[in-house]
Amino acid sequence: MTDFSTIYKLSLVAVIGLIQACSSSCPVLECWFVQEKAGRGGGLTAATSQEKSLLHIRTDAHSHSADSQKVPSDINADRVYFVTDPAATLCHSSLNPPRGSIEKPQCEINPFLPQPSSLKWAAPLTDSALSPIYLQADWFSTSYQGLNKQLTVSSITRAPKASKEHDVILSVTSKTVSVQARLGEPVLLDCNFWVDPTSPLSGSGFAVEWRYQFRGDGRLVLAYDGKTDRLADTQEKGAMLDIESLHEKGNASLVLQEAKVRHSGLYICTTYLPYLVAQVAMELEIVEPPSLSIYPSPLPLAVPGQTLTIQCEASGFAPLSLELSWEFKGADGKSRPLGSGSISGHRQAWDGTFSQTTRLDLDTTTLDLGRGGEVTCVAAHLGGTRRASVSLNVIGFSAPSIEDSMAMVGVALVLYGLIKFVSWTITSSGSGEADKQDKKDK
Repeated sequence: MTDFSTIYKLSLVAVIGLIQACSSSCPVLECWFVQEKAGRGGGLTAATSQEKSLLHIRTDAHSHSADSQKVPSDINADRVYFVTDPAATLCHSSLNPPRGSIEKPQCEINPFLPQPSSLKWAAPLTDSALSPIYLQADWFSTSYQGLNKQLTVSSITRAPKASKEHDVILSVTSKTVSVQARLGEPVLLDCNFWVDPTSPLSGSGFAVEWRYQFRGDGRLVLAYDGKTDRLADTQEKGAMLDIESLHEKGNASLVLQEAKVRHSGLYICTTYLPYLVAQVAMELEIVEPPSLSIYPSPLPLAVPGQTLTIQCEASGFAPLSLELSWEFKGADGKSRPLGSGSISGHRQAWDGTFSQTTRLDLDTTTLDLGRGGEVTCVAAHLGGTRRASVSLNVIGFSAPSIEDSMAMVGVALVLYGLIKFVSWTITSSGSGEADKQDKKDK
């Protein structure tokens, strides 16, 4: 029994170890190496070259797999790098798709030049104005985009001169690459950074900055100097950082307390260390479905040949794109489209939301609406499809239904019986009076 128990425990440990090994496996990433071409300056935009490279990600600098010795035929051996990431940020599943997968993560690596920042919330990081010997190495900036927008990462790596061994010194990560939110709701934009604790730069302070961009317009949302513990004076109302979590865990996530239409756009989270900077971008879209109103409601009674004008107003929606249409559902339960009607231009309210109106001229004869039914306004929007309905009643319709015909026959029979009864009563009364008069005369 003891031997069996021991074997069982060893097997369980082996299985757990296998699961952990599989879950913590790090990817081999194909990456574009992009740099400026030497000796091609003189223009406003420097010419660049790009070539394929291969990044072997690992959490331990001393771990090498058998695959690390294989170099694909379309990649130069000089562009194969070994990246050590102790935080295992780059080992996320979205950066490590199954073998044979058509979709692959996006990756780009560029040479990076360490330099001090002139921004007032980052400038105190390099007050000494001395460049440490530690900076005398090859530096690279790499951006990663995980599958299905699950993750975006920007890392700064350091390598001894002419070495293929890269160490991640700073990484900035976000798991909210694309966010949708309703009006008035709080919004969390995720941003976290990690600094190699063995780096001389890790104990010299940091700074965090959030910027907003939309259609060429940009503004500073929030900036924090972690070295002097100060927020910038340009802090936007309703934008918050968790300062305690920022210092303890590197959690630089931005909270917008109440989502507004003007918040839709691109947000950039930037982390500064002395001489180093990395940033990630994420998209926020405020999505609010429309509210529908039909006028007039209820609809007046209609007669064959009459044209009714119905309006449907969609209000309070964002973003701008909206499709309006009409439907009619007859007494038989069948629905059919009535087109989009005459659609007005967009109008913008004080809160940034939009409204739009469609007008439908309803000809009760041409459209063959029978005895009436249900008219529905349909609004298709990114926030969902909305419907509003109103009843239509057509009176005096020329082709009565079977039920109406039977009722009319019944009414005719009753009227006929009533007339016959009254006629018989009058005739009987008249003959009785004549007989009495004859008897008197006799």
